Amino acid sequence: MNVLWEGGCGPKRIRRKSFETRKAILDAAARLFCENGYVGTTLKEIATAAGIEPASLYYYFASKEDLLDDVFDIGCRQITDAVSTVYQECEASGASFKETFTGMVREHLDQILGGSDFTAAIMRNFSILSPEARARQRRSFKIYGDLWTNAFKNAQQKGEIRPDISAITLKQLIVGALNWTAVWFDRDSFSICEYTDSTVSLLLDGLLSPDNLWDGREPAAITIEPMSPKIAGRSKAAQTRLHILLSTTRALQKKGYDGVTLRYIAEVAGIEAGSIYYHFSSKEEIIDDVLSRGLNEIAEGVIYILENEIDYPDYTSRIAAAIRTHMLYLFVRNDFIALNIRIFGQLPLDIREKHRPVRQQYAAAWNQILKQAQASGEIRNELNIFQMQQLLLGALNWSVNWYHPDLDKAEESKSLDDLIKKILVVFLDGIATEKQEIVSQGIKTSLQPD
Repeated sequence: MNVLWEGGCGPKRIRRKSFETRKAILDAAARLFCENGYVGTTLKEIATAAGIEPASLYYYFASKEDLLDDVFDIGCRQITDAVSTVYQECEASGASFKETFTGMVREHLDQILGGSDFTAAIMRNFSILSPEARARQRRSFKIYGDLWTNAFKNAQQKGEIRPDISAITLKQLIVGALNWTAVWFDRDSFSICEYTDSTVSLLLDGLLSPDNLWDGREPAAITIEPMSPKIAGRSKAAQTRLHILLSTTRALQKKGYDGVTLRYIAEVAGIEAGSIYYHFSSKEEIIDDVLSRGLNEIAEGVIYILENEIDYPDYTSRIAAAIRTHMLYLFVRNDFIALNIRIFGQLPLDIREKHRPVRQQYAAAWNQILKQAQASGEIRNELNIFQMQQLLLGALNWSVNWYHPDLDKAEESKSLDDLIKKILVVFLDGIATEKQEIVSQGIKTSLQPD
């Protein structure tokens, strides 16, 4: 409640000062969580930035986690209010879905890219939330998600976007792709308005040229086996080492980079803490191995597909196969890749820099095939290659934050194969109905129900 007291003395003045101090602490926390991350920010730094003594901070907040909860709550309310206002104004004026969608995308991007320190702090620190913290924020996240879901449902009812993908799935994929923008977007180098227009164009009309629609084709039947420590031919030492690495991913998911110790990794692995030293010299070495294996595996696996002209002679089928392969490495092979994404914001700068060459190699492979596909005419010529690449990979990567079919079936259950097919439709063909109807020229397509 924003209570403003003018002048006065006694209890009213005390309450006003208390409110202003609490606000100063929250403003400082949001700014520092946004700039340095939750892990990289101390309560002492927050108190100093707020202009109070460190000990005084505990009068308002019991812990740094309490502060993060409030920052997330305020950020959720701010972005919900901002995007909801745009949506309601568009609805009241009778705007088309494209106009409404453009306004909502632009407002969302502006909020997460620095328009609000509170909302930007959510993007920077989302991956470190414990299951308990996510449960506390579930209601706020759901209110914002429902805003997008309802917008897509209304557009489907009006026939403006395709009805064969649920509004919930569209919300998860599209908002996830937008959220990933916070990882790479630089407001000094790019225009939010121009990026909004490119994003809306891609999502409505897809990557592919009008005469090269995906139109519900089946993606290549690529399979990837889950990794297991017990692989024939492996020595017992190699199996134990891999078991420790897989246990480390579970430990990191629970406690984050800063909260994990060698003793806790040993506990999760079910071995004596001292046994770890037969295989690794430190926590940092274990985590470095986890990150290296994950990045190298997905890079090698997907780049092999992107360069495989024999099995996938056209660019479109190669891109579709690579999307499927990326998702299989995220959710089937092991947790190494998903962990890279979840804890990236928690990692010290030197560890991030060490793995940058592999990330750059992977991005370059995608950039190359998209350029080649565009030059061949398979991809729309007017699209910006770099931006479409970031949006696509962003949607794939952000899915680790919401796709847990075995754990949470509260909203909608879908198999991984089903999800991959929907991703291909959304990003290759787009969600708008108008282009599909023009191309089909009256012939029944996958958009039309039986």
